[in-house]
Amino acid sequence: MTAQPDAFSLPPRRRAERLSVAVVTELVELIVTGQLAEGQLLPPEGPLSEHFGVSRTVIRESAKRLEEKGLVIIAQGRGTQVARSGLWNMLDPVVLSALIDNDESLGVLDELTVVRGHLESAMAGAVATHRTAEELVRLEHALDVMREMQHESDSFRQADVVFHLTVMELSGNRLAENIAKRLYLRALESNRFQGLRYKDAFRSTIDEHAVVLDAIRRQDAAVAEQAMREHIIGSWRQRRFEPPPADSPG
Repeated sequence: MTAQPDAFSLPPRRRAERLSVAVVTELVELIVTGQLAEGQLLPPEGPLSEHFGVSRTVIRESAKRLEEKGLVIIAQGRGTQVARSGLWNMLDPVVLSALIDNDESLGVLDELTVVRGHLESAMAGAVATHRTAEELVRLEHALDVMREMQHESDSFRQADVVFHLTVMELSGNRLAENIAKRLYLRALESNRFQGLRYKDAFRSTIDEHAVVLDAIRRQDAAVAEQAMREHIIGSWRQRRFEPPPADSPG
């Protein structure tokens, strides 16, 4: 009878994969922050292997993952070169997180808000065009919950998110919904994106949502689009330039 290998003597099956994830995460951050600049060659496998304390196999696998994310170009005999930012897959979760987490100037959040604003305004217009009575009730309920929660910041934010996600879902545009939702939910993880400290924030937010809802109720696609775009971009500008809370440093 052939002896079975001792399962406990085998290395963890996912260890190499976890090492690769760690290497990729650090290299992504080095690239998006410009520490590894566009056009620059990554160090050879040997030095990278020593730096990260991993095998050359892990380094090669990590380089392939960076290539899949559009961050590098691997050319046989020339090495691995950092790609220009226009080629990066900025919807990749690791890339998007690194961009937002290192967004000191808030420029990435500015760009994200413009893209989201245009996508979601188009979706609001689509909802206005073909909404049903039942779908209208869902949106009216979402706004009612916002009104009920306007003195509870966390609950209000959650109700606000539900309103926007409902508009995305009801639009029927799966591609726009997927992109806008990914951008929106990741931005919400950033403390710098959130905030209700500007004057009359609760009231103005509710009023702006009410304009969108009224346009959808009247099936006025043009007004629904304009109202949603102005709300998303305008409220971000309010939050962007609001004064820091009293307990914030600086």
